[in-house]
Amino acid sequence: MLRYQSDIKTLAYLITISALMVILFIFHDEISTLLMAVLYCVELILSISVGVIVHNHRHVTMWKNKALNNITDCWLSILYGFPVFGWIPTHLQNHHTYTNKEPDYTKTYAYSDKNNFWTILYYPMYSSKVQMKAIRKYIAEVRRKDIQKFRNHMMQVLSLILFTATCLIVDWKAALLFVVIPQQIALNSVLFFNYIQHIHADEFSEYNHSRNVEGFLNVFLFNNGLHTAHHLKPHLHWSKVPGFHAEIRDKINPSLIEKNLMWYLIRQYLLAPFNKKLATKPMTVHSKQS
Repeated sequence: MLRYQSDIKTLAYLITISALMVILFIFHDEISTLLMAVLYCVELILSISVGVIVHNHRHVTMWKNKALNNITDCWLSILYGFPVFGWIPTHLQNHHTYTNKEPDYTKTYAYSDKNNFWTILYYPMYSSKVQMKAIRKYIAEVRRKDIQKFRNHMMQVLSLILFTATCLIVDWKAALLFVVIPQQIALNSVLFFNYIQHIHADEFSEYNHSRNVEGFLNVFLFNNGLHTAHHLKPHLHWSKVPGFHAEIRDKINPSLIEKNLMWYLIRQYLLAPFNKKLATKPMTVHSKQS
């Protein structure tokens, strides 16, 4: 039933995250503090992958069966903390058309062309606000033109509201800790990655429009670090991306290939303020700066 057998890994992630969320919510008072802390850390770390899984599922649906894909959409909406149809107008139809150029809703320089701790901290909030306008316009249009698709989208909304509201009613403190916080991590981490992948790259270049991160990150996050290859072939399944990345790697500016995400974060956001030689440099000068 799966389109690609490699998505067994995706299912394992989703089942594990869901199980941790339910177990911690129900049994947090019955397990030791140490075990709860360990399980909670695992849940939060795995929550980072949820946004990537949503992204992958929107580009290449996991199942050959439409009903299973709709069920998965609802499941992902619960874990992601937002209806996943929101990716259609903002990501599939917009970001992959304009790739950080006007009028990309997620363009990294909309608020500032700088790349520092404050801009990466503010970017998810700014970008989310801009994207909401597009999502509202999209769902209104779908309601007029395709009532069945609208119903499917509303099932995502209903699933998310019912699950989250039920948890909050049963135990609001546990719900905030084990449901809402992981949802927010899932929702915002993917915007965080988008910022890293496009800030100070050349959006007008065929191969230099994205920053790429190689290494273990891609084992954990379904090859999401290989972003140039993804933009050039957005419908290529995540499991096939490394092969294509290897084909085009020599065409990418070496400054846009990072070996280690943690070193990039430390270098750019902790060390660069004290040593400008370590900072990224914009490949394109934008008229709007702050």
